[in-house]
Amino acid sequence: MSITPPAGNGDAAQPDDAVMPQIPPPVVRVGAVDVWSVRETGVADHVVAAWRRGEGGAIVTANVDIVRAATREPGLAALIAESELVVADGMPVVWAGRIAGVPLPERVTGASLVFTLSGAAAREGRSVYLLGGKPGTPEKAADALRARFPGLRVAGVDSPPFGFDADEAATAETVARAVATEPDLVLVGLGFPRQEKLIRLLRAELPAAWHLGCGAGIPMAAGEFRRASGVVQKMGAEWLHRLALEPRRLAKRYLRDDLPFAFRLLSDAVRIRFSREK
Repeated sequence: MSITPPAGNGDAAQPDDAVMPQIPPPVVRVGAVDVWSVRETGVADHVVAAWRRGEGGAIVTANVDIVRAATREPGLAALIAESELVVADGMPVVWAGRIAGVPLPERVTGASLVFTLSGAAAREGRSVYLLGGKPGTPEKAADALRARFPGLRVAGVDSPPFGFDADEAATAETVARAVATEPDLVLVGLGFPRQEKLIRLLRAELPAAWHLGCGAGIPMAAGEFRRASGVVQKMGAEWLHRLALEPRRLAKRYLRDDLPFAFRLLSDAVRIRFSREK
């Protein structure tokens, strides 16, 4: 973990942000991932400013599982580094940054950004494409987003079958369906790193669009399961809520892999903090 000194405040867009260059916020290295110190509202401001300049990009929401995978596999770290924005989706990531010396202001999750960026898209007259989830799920999510943000344009939805991305032709067809709708915001909920690998392909064809790897954000938006309460989220215990909902799928990952790694991140951050203060 290493620290990039503060370079400015990236939270708020300037009045003429359509033409002014954006000053990047402080960045902290957590494991093998460089994480922006930015609030959720700052992410939306950044995306809106980029839309107005005709620029696209990608967002990775780095939770402990993603940081662990990137730290273990350099190829995945390189995949994450291709994205313009990497935010802290996980309180251990936030705590590690703060302990190391960069004030990550809050947790910024893919599930929350689905709503925040869709709201920004509605206000800007932009369109959204939802990709991922079981058949019918992205449709329900699209309905929920339109109900919450009147005027939101949904360019399209897609629920490709599991394993489609292992087939070159099926992947190309999935990309082509999204590209044909010419969306401004693409929400991809396939889980890491499948969603980031697909986003790499989508970006080549949709360079002016923004792409969010949102994990379970699409079924959450569809109301298929609820997030933990705000208090539980702030305590950093939402993983226990998710574990209770899906114990068979998540127990091994959370308890055997992610929990020990989270303690390693925090202990590394403490060592960095003490070394900087000497």
